[in-house]
Amino acid sequence: MKAHSLEFRFRFLIHFVIILVGFTAPWDRWLHIDSSGPNAHVWGTLAAWLAMLKPGAGGIGIAAAFNLILAVGILCAVGAAALRTWGSAYLGASVVKAHTFQGASVVAAGPYRRVRNPLYLGTMLHVLALALLMPPSGAIFSIVAIGFFQVRLILGEEAFLSGQLGEPYLAYCARVPRLLPALRPRVPSSHTRAAWGTALLGEIYMWGVAIAFISVGYRYNAFLITQGVIISLGVSLVARALLPKSPAEPGGLAAMDTE
Repeated sequence: MKAHSLEFRFRFLIHFVIILVGFTAPWDRWLHIDSSGPNAHVWGTLAAWLAMLKPGAGGIGIAAAFNLILAVGILCAVGAAALRTWGSAYLGASVVKAHTFQGASVVAAGPYRRVRNPLYLGTMLHVLALALLMPPSGAIFSIVAIGFFQVRLILGEEAFLSGQLGEPYLAYCARVPRLLPALRPRVPSSHTRAAWGTALLGEIYMWGVAIAFISVGYRYNAFLITQGVIISLGVSLVARALLPKSPAEPGGLAAMDTE
């Protein structure tokens, strides 16, 4: 079930295609699973469902329902950006964007003291935020497909790093959870400096999406937020050219998570 090196190399493209398919839901042209209209996305569908509930069963007004789900989307988008930036700062942006598996040493600093895969976890939070803008069937497809692909990437990296680093990595895995963060650090901190500048540059897309949710979400228009997502993607492609080209940052690599 683990991903191969070719999948890892093209992981960004694979993520992009899955999300694009989620937004377009091409199967709906024939199956007619999703409803139509300006609010036929998960955000509008969930808001309408909450508004239809009786007050005693948790029902609220439609405006409050839209705001509640928007708040969840903002939390997911901001949480994804913050978690990925935190992880990237200690791992190194050039390592995060590398085309091949990386494994020079174990870095147990920042979020890697609590969870082995903060970047993958951040990506899943990001997908949950984007799913609110998709038609329901597309959202289900994207969440399931990317979740499955993330697991494949994790297993592929684990196999690579186990062979590359051996016992130190296995000891680290035994103490630090794979995806569910521990409330307290599980390992002592390694001497790795955080490179916040390149981390922010490398995760500019994630922050752009978070800003889009925050800045135009109050207008209850999923299309405007989607435009912000597209603009953020374009800006990130330009910023990507400014990232360091070296395959590794000073201080080595984290034990997992180069997505």
